[in-house]
Amino acid sequence: MLKPRIPNPAMLLPEAMQALMALGAVAKKDTGIPSKTLSLMHLRASQINGCSVCVDMHARTLRQEGETDERLISVAAWRDAPYFTEAERAALALTEAGTRIADRSDAVHDEIWREAAMHFDEQGLAMLTLHIAVINLWNRLNIITRQVAGDWAKSAASTTWQKEDAVAS
Repeated sequence: MLKPRIPNPAMLLPEAMQALMALGAVAKKDTGIPSKTLSLMHLRASQINGCSVCVDMHARTLRQEGETDERLISVAAWRDAPYFTEAERAALALTEAGTRIADRSDAVHDEIWREAAMHFDEQGLAMLTLHIAVINLWNRLNIITRQVAGDWAKSAASTTWQKEDAVAS
């Protein structure tokens, strides 16, 4: 049976959780970016990073938001799947580039940025960038400490997160 090395560091350090929740509240600000687009970004970054906790969480979130099986199944192959809008494709491309920053010297090259800028204004681009940074932070916290997929949904903290998420939404 899989066991975490320690509880999630944000759970052990209440000030860290408060800061992450505050950052999450900023990231919930309405900028006209559909929540499904942001959740698809979270799922894709988590797939790339191999964060089973976040893959599980964001797939569940997307399903609760009414996402189709075709799109959920195809997120990892979004370039070749016909189920995504051009704006979603631009957000997913930016997510991949911003997540794989060590893969090339010009991680987020101008073409990716220009494509995203065709679909999102400056505030939207700032929000996309913030979401990419935040999901990568959560992925790293979970991966380093070997958090277990599904455990978050059973925890008392999950109830707190869900309540705070509902307030921030």
